[in-house]
Amino acid sequence: MTNSQHGVNALQAALLMLSLLLPMRAGADPSAAAILRDADQARGNVSGLAWQVTIETVSDERSTDALVYDMKVRGFNVAGMSLAPPKYRGNKILMVNNNMWFYKPGLSKPVPISMRQKLMGEASYGDIASTNYAEHYSATALPDADVNGEPCYVFELTAKAEKVTYDRITYWVTKRRHLGVRAEYFTVSGKKFKSATMDYGNTITLDGKAQPFLSRITLHGELLDGAVTYLQLRSPRIAPMPDYLFDLNLFMR
Repeated sequence: MTNSQHGVNALQAALLMLSLLLPMRAGADPSAAAILRDADQARGNVSGLAWQVTIETVSDERSTDALVYDMKVRGFNVAGMSLAPPKYRGNKILMVNNNMWFYKPGLSKPVPISMRQKLMGEASYGDIASTNYAEHYSATALPDADVNGEPCYVFELTAKAEKVTYDRITYWVTKRRHLGVRAEYFTVSGKKFKSATMDYGNTITLDGKAQPFLSRITLHGELLDGAVTYLQLRSPRIAPMPDYLFDLNLFMR
């Protein structure tokens, strides 16, 4: 065998080895959908979960009266009831299959609302519900970046339907923990109008394993007076959530 044939055989062997290694390497990184599903779970997508959320807006060093909701969640269906302040006590929200309704004592029937409708400050009704970024948005990978020194995947999320809370989102998800820690929200025209940071000081137990869970969302308005809205999530607890909680016909009871 000539030296040139030895060289060809060696090159072929190297190319074969490379072809075997490349699929293994590509498969080592999780898909965008898998990463987003993990991040959704840490924000409420479980079979049965309850918590309290307190919403407060601070502007010019003055804060609004805190709005407190008791939330019950099953997957991406949400039932919430206002506990405070007293003038709002008993108000309810219900989200089922991406449709949302509002009810307060005295109304003859629930009122359909948009998840984009403002609740308080920079918080929309959709901000206190479970997120379904994995299913409701198309994800495009952007260059990786760090948030507070932690390496993150960065995705551009584009809404697949009109009923979701935001049209387009840039979303930072930590590589090691798969937690969404930062987001920027854009209009259809591309104007950034709100940003958020997320903290995970809570813990829930799933399948016998302790997992971090969302504890605070800090929302910054980009277009107005720089007011900051805080959503504090307290006392998350796994519990069965019966069907009647998410039945629109029983919503007013």
